[in-house]
Amino acid sequence: MNNPDNNAASGPVATSTAPRTFRYYDLVMAAFVAILLLSNIIGAAKLTFLEVPFWPNGMWPAPDGIFIYGAGILFFPLGYVIGDILTEIYGFAKARRVIWTGFAAMIFLAFMSYVVVGLPAFAGWECAASSSLQFTGNSDPIPGEICQQTYESVFGSTWRIVMASIIAFWAGEFVNSYVMAKMKVWTKGKALWTRTIGSTVVGQGVDSLIFYPIAFYGIWSTEAVITVMITNWLLKVLWEALLTPVTYAVVGKLKKAEGVDLFDTETNFSPFASEKQQV
Repeated sequence: MNNPDNNAASGPVATSTAPRTFRYYDLVMAAFVAILLLSNIIGAAKLTFLEVPFWPNGMWPAPDGIFIYGAGILFFPLGYVIGDILTEIYGFAKARRVIWTGFAAMIFLAFMSYVVVGLPAFAGWECAASSSLQFTGNSDPIPGEICQQTYESVFGSTWRIVMASIIAFWAGEFVNSYVMAKMKVWTKGKALWTRTIGSTVVGQGVDSLIFYPIAFYGIWSTEAVITVMITNWLLKVLWEALLTPVTYAVVGKLKKAEGVDLFDTETNFSPFASEKQQV
């Protein structure tokens, strides 16, 4: 394929070799890492629910019509959307670099959470949890202890959940990017929706198959692990499908802006290869 200069004026040019520079690659990388970290910090700590009145009574996986899920599911799939955009626009090699960047960021997040949660709490530390209580005597709990317990409940994930999150992210994202890149070559760049949804089905499937057993097997019942694993996977895939019009719009604008349409026909798909290594 061609090896064009990065000239957006002539429109996207099909190529198997990326130009030396991109206009918006760094911004897309920053968005990916930001969504990844915020989904794990803010979303993972809260369970919420969705009540579906028309759901058949007694039907799996919500016999009472109430679907329970982690709040992070609303935003975490956006990382897969951006991952699809990265592979579609910038190719597997560039996406690989972003995945490793996100992987390193998650490890640092886990380390920082461990250190900060483990630091002793100042007795006079006041927060929303302590300021809402009235203290009457020496037997009352110390405000700092209440704040520490609240802080731990949000940021003090167990080692199993941290390990599960990091491994599942790494494997799921690489599988997602690999399927996306291969399907683009197979479909000759047509039918973008087939590869965005198809790659998410496989990538999120790998993510869920790794995360839930490592994080919760032996803590939850086997039935609960399987139920939550399947329902969360289905919700993530559905969310990705609903975002397809947004993906189309962003991909179209970025391809025009970058001036290339990359096909991974000469790419080394090893997660550990450098961008310059070719098959």
